[in-house]
Amino acid sequence: MKTLIIYMSTHGCTKQVVTELAEQLNGEVTIKNLKEDKNPDFQNYDRVIIGGSIHAGQIQRKIREYCEAHLENLGRKQLGLFICCMYEGDQAFQQLENAFPEKLHQYAKSEAILGGEFNFEKMRFFEKLIVRKIAKVEQSVSKIDHEAIKNFAKKMDKTFSPFVTLI
Repeated sequence: MKTLIIYMSTHGCTKQVVTELAEQLNGEVTIKNLKEDKNPDFQNYDRVIIGGSIHAGQIQRKIREYCEAHLENLGRKQLGLFICCMYEGDQAFQQLENAFPEKLHQYAKSEAILGGEFNFEKMRFFEKLIVRKIAKVEQSVSKIDHEAIKNFAKKMDKTFSPFVTLI
């Protein structure tokens, strides 16, 4: 079973999550960052997992555009969707819902919120200012949800079921 993980990471949190996720999944896993590969081909993969980080309530524009451009073909794959964000509960679920096109949510076999972090060392001045004002956070903090990553990988492994032919 071949899996392609397509992601974007602004400050490195999503990259960390994707690396951990890839280690948890069964089978061959390939990772593609949309910053480096603008249009990865997923046709030769059984599963596709797509994710990114939330900034100011939105997932990265390139993730959204990629999903919209490949909407129907993604529906033919075992699909997983995830976000990295600092919110929890209803706010996090709302961000997950807003991150991807509605039709993609319908296709998805599993969806997850995998935590997030504020990494002040990698933020620009303006980003730090916004985080301090809105999130009331003064220093770097990580809330990567390792248990959620493990559970998401298990769900994705369960969802894969090759066609069985009865004789």
